[in-house]
Amino acid sequence: MIAVEKALEQYGSPIYVRHEIVHNKYVVQTLEKKGAIFVDQVEEVPEGSIVMFSAHGVAPTVHAEAAERKLATIDATCPLVTKVHKEAVRFAKEDFDILLIGHEGHEEVIGTSGEAPDHITLVDGPDDVANVEVRDPDKVVWLSQTTLSVDETMETVGALQNKFPNLLSPPSDDICYATQNRQTAVKKLAEDAELVIVVGSKNSSNSIRMVEVALEAGVPASHLVDNAGEIDEAWLEGVTTVGLTSGASVPDVLVDGVIEWLAERGYADVETVKTADESITFSLPKELRRDLRAEAAELSDGSAEAAEAAELSELSELSGGK
Repeated sequence: MIAVEKALEQYGSPIYVRHEIVHNKYVVQTLEKKGAIFVDQVEEVPEGSIVMFSAHGVAPTVHAEAAERKLATIDATCPLVTKVHKEAVRFAKEDFDILLIGHEGHEEVIGTSGEAPDHITLVDGPDDVANVEVRDPDKVVWLSQTTLSVDETMETVGALQNKFPNLLSPPSDDICYATQNRQTAVKKLAEDAELVIVVGSKNSSNSIRMVEVALEAGVPASHLVDNAGEIDEAWLEGVTTVGLTSGASVPDVLVDGVIEWLAERGYADVETVKTADESITFSLPKELRRDLRAEAAELSDGSAEAAEAAELSELSELSGGK
């Protein structure tokens, strides 16, 4: 969200965004009001415009399509997703079969698969494992969609390891830290709450999964809502303690709205359950450090001089201007 707002502030509207920048209805609607235009395909973006790629990442073919249309691009891919992309490329170069654990059709899975389509096989949960075939069982590695449940991922990994004992694991955990922390917190909430409300959109994989995690942890009821207006007061019948959490991309204003709604109905005592410190911050996309409007205009005219100058300027900035 911050990247789109910065682009609008820096360049004005419209800023085109391929797919929802994050899977949250409120965020998307807020950005649309400010001048962002969300599109499904690059071909919908007029030549000479600026297009931003969402946090879920895109396949190399999408970058190529944007270049063909002479678009200036801002890559807002989450750094954790970028890491998975790089791992896919590296293992493909080493001719591994790559088993990508994720949900079919999810934008992140599509983008990662596009990095090495001839080497990647999607594994959509442990039930998929029986159908997985590889060329060499001694040269196979697993990667995962970053927004999956940790428990779900490791269950699938366990099934894959039973089938392929020499299965290689990625160098580090690919699950998004925000997803991990929230799932851990939900399990903690479930110890005392009779109801867990998850604030998030219905197209958010990590938000949906938190409802499932809460129910699996033993909470009697859990519901997903976009905002306080979607809460059914009937859910509160007989409930003394309500657990509240949110998806990884949910703005605080929506969570605060639910807290206020609950307080008005007698749930005024709030206790924060903290399971981890989220002190990690990511830089804005590097493309927001240069003048993309001028670059897009030059590209539209068929000239690459502005792009080359921008790259030289960026290199100078990174080297301290020396």
